[in-house]
Amino acid sequence: MALLNFRKRDDAATSPRNADLEAFLKGYSIEVMPRTAAKVDDFRALLPEGTRVYIAHIEGTPIEEMVATAKRISEDGYNVMPHFPARIIKDAATLENWIAMYQGEAGVEQALLLAGGVTSPHGDFHSSMQLMETGLFDKAGFKRLHVAGHPEGNKDIDPNGGDAVVMDALRWKQKFNETTDAEMALATQFAFDADPIIAWADRLKSEGIDIPIHIGIAGPAKLQTLIKFAIACGVGPSLKVLQKRAMDVSKLLLPYEPTDVLTKLAAHKAANPDFNIDKVHFFPLGGIKTNANWAIENGGESTRPAKQ
Repeated sequence: MALLNFRKRDDAATSPRNADLEAFLKGYSIEVMPRTAAKVDDFRALLPEGTRVYIAHIEGTPIEEMVATAKRISEDGYNVMPHFPARIIKDAATLENWIAMYQGEAGVEQALLLAGGVTSPHGDFHSSMQLMETGLFDKAGFKRLHVAGHPEGNKDIDPNGGDAVVMDALRWKQKFNETTDAEMALATQFAFDADPIIAWADRLKSEGIDIPIHIGIAGPAKLQTLIKFAIACGVGPSLKVLQKRAMDVSKLLLPYEPTDVLTKLAAHKAANPDFNIDKVHFFPLGGIKTNANWAIENGGESTRPAKQ
């Protein structure tokens, strides 16, 4: 059974829309992996031209496979942003080689810098800050550098709970943001409840951290799939949203869609224009096509694919 009942293009073009949500979705980004990208015949049939496409680098994926995926997506007209996970990069020479490969073969000018999902570093780096300190991205003229944000904390970084270490890291990144020529943003872990997201974003602003936030949102997927990923990724308080839904027999077998959380965030942004969430970043846990079609259905002309 399909996760979505897709409407015809002419019906979708004339159907009522939520103007706040449509505006909030404009310029959204989406994440892929080489193996999931390979299942998409033509990204231009799904994504607006110029969409930022992150390419997740999972441990064990050869750099050549990452670069080939970046090249393909870039040639289709998209802004490619590969992950650079610090803990799987052996040393500065390896990092410089990766940068050169991405730039030489795919014209990459953007990167997401993060610690990475492995426990023990493979070499000299264990944090995104160390990658920034090399100066190699500035030297290569990267136009954008995104770093990770955690609206509900991160127990890998703050194992005792709280967010003291995470906040110290964000203050460091704020200072780096004030010195680098690259545009920066916080690309966050996904969450399911708007209230903790709003509270976290407002707290950052009150702490003087004004790096724009690209809020992570899980795309449409089976409820069981989302709960599995949420537990694996350490999603905190908003996991209760999924658990509550799982207890409702009438909704248990229905696919989850991010309409509620995004509608609430969009309304808050419309009422508070200086709210520092700038873009939406999708994790297409139920599939790239499913996620892209949901965005088309809810985002109006701003999310129409590049080629019909």
